[in-house]
Amino acid sequence: MQATQTSGTSSGDVELLARAGDAGRKLKKAVAVRVVGQDSVVELMLVALLARGHGLLVGVPGLAKTLLVASLAEALDLSFGRVQFTPDLLPADITGTDVLQDDAGGRSVRFLAGPIFHHLVLADEINRTPPKTQAALLQAMQERRVTVGIQTHSLPDPFQVFATRNPIEQEGTYVLPEAQLDRFLLEIYIDYPSAEEEREIARRTTGVQSAEVPQVLASDEVRALQALVPRIPVTDAAVELAVALGRATRPHDSKAPSEVREFVRFGAGPRGSQALVLASKARAALHGEAAADIDDVRALIVPVLRHRLVLSYRAEAEGIRDTHILERVVRALG
Repeated sequence: MQATQTSGTSSGDVELLARAGDAGRKLKKAVAVRVVGQDSVVELMLVALLARGHGLLVGVPGLAKTLLVASLAEALDLSFGRVQFTPDLLPADITGTDVLQDDAGGRSVRFLAGPIFHHLVLADEINRTPPKTQAALLQAMQERRVTVGIQTHSLPDPFQVFATRNPIEQEGTYVLPEAQLDRFLLEIYIDYPSAEEEREIARRTTGVQSAEVPQVLASDEVRALQALVPRIPVTDAAVELAVALGRATRPHDSKAPSEVREFVRFGAGPRGSQALVLASKARAALHGEAAADIDDVRALIVPVLRHRLVLSYRAEAEGIRDTHILERVVRALG
């Protein structure tokens, strides 16, 4: 099958690809030292990490969302920052602020960096803060820098945001703007653990010792693997499928199934197709595969496209979910 190649594959890339596959397996084991189960969630977080994308973690309270991000940061030797979003949170509480200080030469202005200046940042309950404060995070996610006053400050490399959202509690929350949702590469749904996993959680978390997460990669190795992902080839069939899936979610597209026309107000934009291809390359790297193919695209359809759909009021009234729509799109495209 023909593959689209953006640049030549070197022997160094082959070694990095083998390293990525090995690191993927070891990272899952490292996080599992502290977090029971959630293997598929960890894999999607690693896909987002390698693709330099941001992840939106959706799940009810108590499912170890914070612990997942903190454990991943430890395994990668990356700094970890946490912002608890509340209705009274200000943009400066995220980005930092300029302060006036007295020194020997007189007064000067010094920048005090906020919690956004970390490699992995957990934006906890992101929908609890007003849009003005959410906008402060938007620049950081898109440009990987923040502007305070007249100065622009670069964020650490790598820099990625994992935000959490509670899907059941709506009181005191704000709707996330579509422009911000579109900046998340993946929406990762975290489900309840199995009965066996929950028994193990109860045993682990009620003891006196906390497990240490082993370091798997250093930060420079993370950057090298992230740089590898865009160089991974992708088959023409995978690109065609990714684009066809994105376009079929738009109600005015000629190939959109009837469910999309009836229940979707706005479908995924071109960033959705781009995200599918990029995330597929990251998944291929994580599995040590030499090229991304249609299997990678199919595995990522829901987490990549789900949050990019804007459903109609009729869909909400009839209990139609975004996953139902995407299942119908996949069936329509064969």
